[in-house]
Amino acid sequence: MSAKKTALTVLSAALLVPAMLVAPAHAAPTTPAPPADGKGQPGTAPAAPAPPVSMSTVGGSALGQPGTQVNLLPGAPALPANLTGRSWIVADAESGEVLAAHNAHWRLPPASTMKMLFADTVLPSLPKDQVHKVTDKDMDGVGPGSSLVGVKEDLEYTVHDLWLGVFLRSGNDAVHVLSAMNGGIEKTVKDMQAHAEELQALDTHVVSPDGYDAPDQVSSAYDLTLIARSGLQKQDFREYCGTAHAKFPGKQEDGKPRDYFEIQNTNRLMTGAGGISPYKGIAGVKNGNTTMAGSTFTGAAQQGNRKLLVTVMNPSTGGVNSVYEETAALFDWGFAAAGKVKPVGELVPPKGADTRPHGSPAAQPHENNASAAGEGSGGGGLGTALGVAGGALAILAGGAFVVNRRWPRGRRGRDEDVVH
Repeated sequence: MSAKKTALTVLSAALLVPAMLVAPAHAAPTTPAPPADGKGQPGTAPAAPAPPVSMSTVGGSALGQPGTQVNLLPGAPALPANLTGRSWIVADAESGEVLAAHNAHWRLPPASTMKMLFADTVLPSLPKDQVHKVTDKDMDGVGPGSSLVGVKEDLEYTVHDLWLGVFLRSGNDAVHVLSAMNGGIEKTVKDMQAHAEELQALDTHVVSPDGYDAPDQVSSAYDLTLIARSGLQKQDFREYCGTAHAKFPGKQEDGKPRDYFEIQNTNRLMTGAGGISPYKGIAGVKNGNTTMAGSTFTGAAQQGNRKLLVTVMNPSTGGVNSVYEETAALFDWGFAAAGKVKPVGELVPPKGADTRPHGSPAAQPHENNASAAGEGSGGGGLGTALGVAGGALAILAGGAFVVNRRWPRGRRGRDEDVVH
């Protein structure tokens, strides 16, 4: 199947945020009481849990402090009002500077945002044109109530098909088949944990590759942002997370062409589903929602030459749309605040990254920098191929949002910078 069939057009609509008020550093937003959810009556809902007093300081000491961390310079816009996410972060995708954060290292259930780590770990090892016939054993362990794309036993799928199912429909069935192709669930979990440690995503503990609720399965807004930044180095990862609509293989009858059905990305900032306006410049990445995690989302967006990553975990109000609304508000703030805030931390490089001045990042499997961004675009050959016309953002498959990693000097995962 050609990847070009998955190209999309996303209409632009930006949310405005106040740009006049200045908030003090470490000011924590007010968190309203959660609504009744069937487990209690209005007015009797339990208090929201408090973040740990001490958290990891990977990326900077301020990121280990509870509450909101931001250093506004003169002329900087105030942070959006009424943010209710338990944890969130706004970071520059290229420089790695953290512009603002709230409980950045709070270890929380990640839901399907864990699939970003799954993809960043497994995607390079499976050729996209490889064909696999699904067996009953491949589907063992898919949890009840899981999100599914519709993979069926005894039918054949390409790896490309399955990754579309993972990213667009958050299909746990597709995750389990790809895990089987990778050597099984147990091996895949070990691979993911090892990769998280290489990325210095040390808040992350992997139990299931699909993000299905499991005891002790946790990550953090900081880690999810690190993982997304790593994934966006890969052309195929960018293609899949930046695809709004695609055709997925259906039933196969002897002597007849195979049926296909339409699937749509569950990222509402991309598709505009559920009454959410598509966000101008959105390029992915992954959303999630489970009973334990609530709603989670990591997004990447570009406006002008600025590329931002935002992660929001478990807003307490507003229903399923709140995670997108709060993400959009933080994107708006981040684009307006760029150059007007003092960073409160940084996204650290992987342990094995080349952090020497002008050092080139290690080559990524399945990456084609020339085709994705064009050689000679500066910054080591990684640029951005974006088409903007008539107020619409055209995301080109495989070349939408390319991050030029700028690893800080002298930081190779030094032990003194890491708190477990």
